[in-house]
Amino acid sequence: MLRKGTKLYSIFNNKCPRCQEGDFFKHKASFNPKKVTTLHENCSHCDLKYMMEPSFFFGAMYVNYALAVALFVAIFIICKVFIGLTILQSFISIVVVSLLLTPFTLRLSRIIWINIFVSYDKSKKKK
Repeated sequence: MLRKGTKLYSIFNNKCPRCQEGDFFKHKASFNPKKVTTLHENCSHCDLKYMMEPSFFFGAMYVNYALAVALFVAIFIICKVFIGLTILQSFISIVVVSLLLTPFTLRLSRIIWINIFVSYDKSKKKK
């Protein structure tokens, strides 16, 4: 399922969606706002231009919204149903967890967004 050639491999390993060799982000996971979503201009392996057009990653906002809603619902169900917290305590839990996971969801939404448009191409060789 996570073997090379699948979109999940690219997404979970933060690799170029076309060759799945080059790194997508310049920095590893960080809480520094300047480093969270900083991308390489091109793939170091196949030279794919990540910013295909101006404002390409604005569409990742929709992916991030979907991830956030799914996260909020999951946290609420866990807090309310399984743990038995009140509505206010559940809301506070949602806020805290979402703040902690914001860098992760931002990065995840960008890599998912580019994987929607770019497919794996095993014929891409080192430049």
